[in-house]
Amino acid sequence: MTGTVHFVGAGPGDPQLLTLKGRDLIAQAGAILFAGSLVSEAATQWAPAGCEVADSKDMTLNEITDWLISRARQHITVIRLQTGDPGLYGALIEMIQPLDAADVPVAVVPGVTSAMASMASACETLTLPEITQTVILTRVEGRTPMPEGESLAELAAHHCTICMYLSITLLKTIRRELLMAGWSEQSPILVVQKASWPGEEKIVRGTLSDIRERCMAEGITSQAMIVASPALGARHWPELKKSKLYDPSFTHRFRKASVTDEEQKS
Repeated sequence: MTGTVHFVGAGPGDPQLLTLKGRDLIAQAGAILFAGSLVSEAATQWAPAGCEVADSKDMTLNEITDWLISRARQHITVIRLQTGDPGLYGALIEMIQPLDAADVPVAVVPGVTSAMASMASACETLTLPEITQTVILTRVEGRTPMPEGESLAELAAHHCTICMYLSITLLKTIRRELLMAGWSEQSPILVVQKASWPGEEKIVRGTLSDIRERCMAEGITSQAMIVASPALGARHWPELKKSKLYDPSFTHRFRKASVTDEEQKS
């Protein structure tokens, strides 16, 4: 019998942000391969006695898939523990294809991605009524080219919330591209390094004009989420457009309006 390889999202860093399903799979695993360059080994703390736990930070893709295939021949449950969510910048399909070719069953368990964890740590919202209702998850072109139509300037032209992964060393480029898209120098920018990591998280707020200098002063050069959004800082705005869902003049299938629009305005 060949066991199943489960690609489990370890979340952003805090092991308590693992899903219950992920934690339960870890607790019954015969072998776990975790991405040690990005995943805290604390995420393996629920592994049973005798479970083989290995770090893949110095492995190539072929070495990773060979390891997973060989362990699936020995154990019912094998786990590839990945940072955040396996389907977002996780080389998921690159690893699944060799397993498919070897007739090894696979399954995927989603995880909390760092965009959500960063906004939670900073008490910010990704969306806000009549400000932005769209979120773009992207990265800035570096050694990995971007597909046609996905340059940061093209995406930023939407003036919605943009969460930028794997791009902290490219803040000069980010500033240039957002200015090209019509953002102002005073546009708020949020940077969170190691969101949710106990004792290691750093939160830096600034504007497009000064966020690079602020990050340099904090020594932030890796593992950081960059967020540009017109909704940043809304917690301190004197007035907000409220959600219709909780508006007393709004009827939906669970509640009838208790006041009219005119009564509410008066």
